[in-house]
Amino acid sequence: MTTDRTAAAFARANGYAGDSPALIESFAAIRAEGIRQARQGHDRRKAMVDALKPSPALVLAALGPALSIDEAIEDARRFLTFWRAMPRWRRERSQGDLARARRQLLVARFFRRHGQRLWQREAA
Repeated sequence: MTTDRTAAAFARANGYAGDSPALIESFAAIRAEGIRQARQGHDRRKAMVDALKPSPALVLAALGPALSIDEAIEDARRFLTFWRAMPRWRRERSQGDLARARRQLLVARFFRRHGQRLWQREAA
């Protein structure tokens, strides 16, 4: 019963005003798939960060040519801004670069925020 209410609330939030059980069920399936994809993405990102936690050297190696975390963040932001201004045909050709920049930004932000604390805890 709670799932039905949740699905109906999700359907209303997305602009559906009817009460068709088939459409409510479809909205429930869409919601469940979105939740599954979000969890899967979170698990992938967590695994990537966990692999880099053991040492600062691994983090700097993952950040590529940048010499510091702040420089990596600046490089990733610069690329993302540049990517948004590209024509569509060029954007489609640089999807790999976009994924790398987003991954670099994720890693750099996480370790800028939590890196010192993690590594101090490991040293103690």
